Amino acid sequence: MDYYHDEKMQDLFELLKQPKTLDEIDLSANFIKNLLLKIIATYGSIQVNRIHEITGLHVDILEECLKDMEKDELCAPTGGGFLFPSVTYTIKKQGQKQADKLMKENPYIGMAPVSYNSYFEIMGRQLEGRFPIKIPQEVIDKAFRDVVGNESAKRTLIEGAIGGKGLFIYGPPGTGKTFITSRMSDLLPPVVIPRYVEFSEQVIQFYDPDFHRMCPEQPEDPRWVKIYAPFVFTGSELTSDKLESRYDPNKGVYETSPIIKANGGVLLIDDLGRQKEDHNALLNRLIVPLENKKDMIYVKGSPIVVHTHFIPAFSTNLDITIMDEAHLRRAPLHVQLEKPTVEEIVEVFRRNLESMGEEYEPEVLERFAHVYRPIGEGGEGMQPTFAHARDLAQIAQAVRIRKGEDRITVQTMEEALQQHVLIALQRKLTPMLFDRIIRKKT
Repeated sequence: MDYYHDEKMQDLFELLKQPKTLDEIDLSANFIKNLLLKIIATYGSIQVNRIHEITGLHVDILEECLKDMEKDELCAPTGGGFLFPSVTYTIKKQGQKQADKLMKENPYIGMAPVSYNSYFEIMGRQLEGRFPIKIPQEVIDKAFRDVVGNESAKRTLIEGAIGGKGLFIYGPPGTGKTFITSRMSDLLPPVVIPRYVEFSEQVIQFYDPDFHRMCPEQPEDPRWVKIYAPFVFTGSELTSDKLESRYDPNKGVYETSPIIKANGGVLLIDDLGRQKEDHNALLNRLIVPLENKKDMIYVKGSPIVVHTHFIPAFSTNLDITIMDEAHLRRAPLHVQLEKPTVEEIVEVFRRNLESMGEEYEPEVLERFAHVYRPIGEGGEGMQPTFAHARDLAQIAQAVRIRKGEDRITVQTMEEALQQHVLIALQRKLTPMLFDRIIRKKT
């Protein structure tokens, strides 16, 4: 689809051809040789083809560097075939001594980074004029295919994605705030990011597989990766310290913060107001990255500017008044989620069962619905939430497996309901509330 690989992205891929000589690559020969020396010293003996797999560097660049390193008595070929990729290199005494010193200064071995200047230029090309976006209807349909109801919320999320505007989403627990917000990033076009960036001989990690999903098509230069627009989230565990990039001495890399990982996508601060640290201090830390679309990383005390072109989303179960006007201006849209209807959570329950491949008696859906129908209509009057629908489907599956049944029966469903802690608590509280009403009337 052109939306995911449009003309702008195709032009970008042309720029990201794999460099084949030291003159073409954006790294210094000294940095590359130091990286190769650390790799050879770590492995003892290693084939050129394996070095290529680790670093992503073209074999011609490896040959150019390794030949120079041979002349400097740092390493030596010890075997292999006629083709250079099959040659095995081993470390020499002088090389080991130099590698030991390098490892103490920076133990990083892995994919070759891109230069800071290349990163800043390529990211700038992509983010300039990113909004407003014209989102195809098929992209919208795909993004919300598993979202039941919440039509007003969907419209707001679409409008936020079109204009790149942040939002505040609030409502009772279990109404699907995190779930529906996560679909916003699916509305945004993909971006190309570096796996690692080199600045002043130091390495900064940008690609995080926990948050970044790779697209099918990838640039020729493996140091870059095309990803779907990221959805990065953090919740009640968030502190100001976690919004900063930190150095990992074991890996020898600076690990970027959620603010930077969300670049090109959506950053959700979930459960706002429930952090140990004052939420206003956390929000104040975000003002500069939100206003300028840039943030600072300190590398050995030196500040460098990085892109933070994300859409902010703030979620809470508390009252919207916990945010002051300065913060609301950075997230001008709002989504208020109400408790779902019985019909909506039955549909979510059914979808969960079918997505897990579960077969069930038709009466199971009616038994589930009965729990949430008002007492006046003959039901149990429990408060419906989307979280219940998901959890009960999983509990019912577990009960079925324990009993050795081939499908979920009404009895299995009954046992699942008895196991769910929130339903058990509501069942205890409901008679108490009913008794209080009767006493007041009498």
